[in-house]
Amino acid sequence: MKRPEEVKLEFTREWVRKAENDFQTAEHLCAGGESYILGTVFHAQQAAEKYLKSFLVWHQIEFQKTHDMEKLLNLAAAAHPKICEVLRDVRELTPYGVEYRYPGDYPDVMLRDAKRALALSRRARKEVRRLLPKEALRYRR
Repeated sequence: MKRPEEVKLEFTREWVRKAENDFQTAEHLCAGGESYILGTVFHAQQAAEKYLKSFLVWHQIEFQKTHDMEKLLNLAAAAHPKICEVLRDVRELTPYGVEYRYPGDYPDVMLRDAKRALALSRRARKEVRRLLPKEALRYRR
């Protein structure tokens, strides 16, 4: 039987692995330009969301299924109060997690928006990776 700390580490690694996959996908799509804007913003949002969830898992903070970045940041603040301030702009990614995936009445997403989404995702990635222990960042591909 695995120790609780070992289970926590493995589960955190899984979230990091999923987050990293979305981040790399967003980078790849963004490099493709105009044709991949919606894919870029979706995967940028997903990467930031999953990185925040990996942080929550590591700190054993329960969360509901949500794509709301503000909710996730507020939960993360229990473990690291400054995270809301440092990552406040990632809240802009929330609509890309659900709304833009379906037809609807929302503003067009431009290439500059995709680049901004990727930059915000990169910031979330960097901050969460800085706050997680190194062993949580080592995962099997």
